[in-house]
Amino acid sequence: MRFDILTLFPEMFEGAFNASIISRARERGYIDIALHNIRDYAPGKHRVTDDTPYGGGGGMIMKPEPIFLAVESILNIDIPGEGYHSLHRQGYPPIVMLTPQGRLLKQPLAQEMTANFERLILICGRYEGIDERVRQYLATDELSIGDYVLSGGEIAAMIVVDVLTRLIPGVLGDEAATAKDSHSGGLLEHPHYTRPPEFRGHGIPEILLSGHHAKLEQWRREQSLARTLARRPDLLAQANLSDSDRAYLAQLQQPGEPE
Repeated sequence: MRFDILTLFPEMFEGAFNASIISRARERGYIDIALHNIRDYAPGKHRVTDDTPYGGGGGMIMKPEPIFLAVESILNIDIPGEGYHSLHRQGYPPIVMLTPQGRLLKQPLAQEMTANFERLILICGRYEGIDERVRQYLATDELSIGDYVLSGGEIAAMIVVDVLTRLIPGVLGDEAATAKDSHSGGLLEHPHYTRPPEFRGHGIPEILLSGHHAKLEQWRREQSLARTLARRPDLLAQANLSDSDRAYLAQLQQPGEPE
């Protein structure tokens, strides 16, 4: 999968993309990341990428010209007057704006994007925002990583790349690992333990030493259900629950039982 990232601060990505899973995925050819400095595409001697908003107000707005020119250069195309959307329908890659106004990035959406796209162009906003014409005539999607405001889209872009990279087959050593992650099945993940079996007087659940795989899987499922009910009960409405799951949840919510 290829990620083209448009940003005013490409240096922000050096540490995040040159270590751990993303670094190994790049080395092994599972992903390709290209950073594009929007300022390089700004017309004029001073390479201006932002200006004051029409109608007044605080802050600066990122200009549309450099962003459009960057996409045209990256894809070697001319964007028609009606916008990029007609080209996207012909098979050109999605162009995603990172913005708090976008769709919330959740695990099912990440899985859908990884399965359907081989290339993504990510636009990182800065300052007070991006000229609306980028949203109207260039971006094909908008993503948010949460209900809060960042100083720019760079951190959000790092998160998008990390989330999607983990889902690419072969990137993780354990192919089943992502299926067990929190949110993958609509539930929070069960607790984990490792050696030593006793630490400062605190042991581990006996079931983990039993060697009984069926009972162990049942325990893990029940722990996920209980943890989700306690911490994120809103997730249960969309989770894939069996009849036994629902019965266990009902038992947890009985009077006198912990919630």
